[in-house]
Amino acid sequence: MWLRHCPRQPCAAIITLHGGRAEDHQASRPWHLAALRMRPVLRTAASAMPLDDLVLAHVRYRHRGWNQEDPLNDTYRALSELQQVAGPVPTVLIGHSMGGRAALRAASHPQVHGVLALAPWLPQNEPATQLSGKRTVVVHGERDRMTSPRASADYIERARAAGARAGIILIRNGDHAMLRRSRLWHRTVTTLVTDLLHPHRQPSDLTAASYTATDPLML
Repeated sequence: MWLRHCPRQPCAAIITLHGGRAEDHQASRPWHLAALRMRPVLRTAASAMPLDDLVLAHVRYRHRGWNQEDPLNDTYRALSELQQVAGPVPTVLIGHSMGGRAALRAASHPQVHGVLALAPWLPQNEPATQLSGKRTVVVHGERDRMTSPRASADYIERARAAGARAGIILIRNGDHAMLRRSRLWHRTVTTLVTDLLHPHRQPSDLTAASYTATDPLML
């Protein structure tokens, strides 16, 4: 875990997980494009709660690739480190692409209360049962050519069947890198993370609609 902000008595935490490759044992570096892409996402998400209450961090992968679930193991280690630093605070994971896959898998950790997956890489038969009792929203670009919006929609159906409160939102004409219509991506992140951090409040219209819609919401 790489800490970006840690108050003395935090109430919650946000951890971001960047993308990567299916197979690559090269060391992951903070200046790689996949890691840089998540910096504005973390800044945007930080507005969901006063900074005096919120831990901000990201996962530092050992390797660039998924390999044998390397990013998932790194995420579990980061969550253990977070507990040592801040205690068992409720945590929202935000992952992009491969990081979205790792974030959804890591929902099995008791400290994870919600997951926001951005353009996640979800191979066929990716497990969803670990999301039972959790809240998760997937946001995918409609024109993503790197990962599949259809696979995300199928995954959310399976997550709901497993007992998750789950939704999916599509960004019209959105791309995998979240550059096209970037302001809308960031506004959506802020809204969703605010709701995920406050599960006992009435969710926003956007989040509530995503949980109940039979088809993906289009923005």
